[in-house]
Amino acid sequence: MTATVPGAVAAVCVVHTLHETGLRRNPVTAIDKRPVDGPVRVSELGLAGDRQCDTANHGGRYKAVYAYSQAEAQRWGTELGRELPIGWFGENLHVTGFSPTDAVVGERWRVGEGGLVLEVTGPRTPCRTFANRSNESDWASRFVARGDCGAYLKVITEGPVQAGDRIVVEHVPGHGATVRDLFAGRGHERISAMLGQQSDLAPSVADKARRIVERARKGEVR
Repeated sequence: MTATVPGAVAAVCVVHTLHETGLRRNPVTAIDKRPVDGPVRVSELGLAGDRQCDTANHGGRYKAVYAYSQAEAQRWGTELGRELPIGWFGENLHVTGFSPTDAVVGERWRVGEGGLVLEVTGPRTPCRTFANRSNESDWASRFVARGDCGAYLKVITEGPVQAGDRIVVEHVPGHGATVRDLFAGRGHERISAMLGQQSDLAPSVADKARRIVERARKGEVR
């Protein structure tokens, strides 16, 4: 395919402060991400200066970077009636010009001019920590209903990233299954094709995809 330029990095965010959660299982959270200046190195496990506390659900090779759309964040701000600062969703890359939620799983982005290449791996599922941080009633259910989940990415080629970097889509798999499809449990034909074509799926994504396909076989989903 011809490389396309859907948008750019508006801000790069890493953890600012660790906070207590009041939860026994994950007593500390690193969800408080805030923009930083200058280029930030991105390696296999994420951004320099960042960290994850709940490593069972965040971080690792398949969730090294989390991208969220500025437009989606602004829609939430309008609905909630307050300004949501960059990083409020716990994102590492706050992007403009396109929706990571509608990216195809396996899609590859070249970011900036320093050689960084990322691959879309799947959706972000809202956790209890995120719900508590929002201070909104029934936040997880509302987030799921809206469907604007953002995308996790793995690092194909390490490199720097900074605000203003262009994002160039260099490859889009033919199966067409999007992050939103997986998050919403829809598009079982596309997801079935993804299982057959995509060789290095995140284990959690592969498991969910198989469940979606099985439910469709039983006539339970679209």
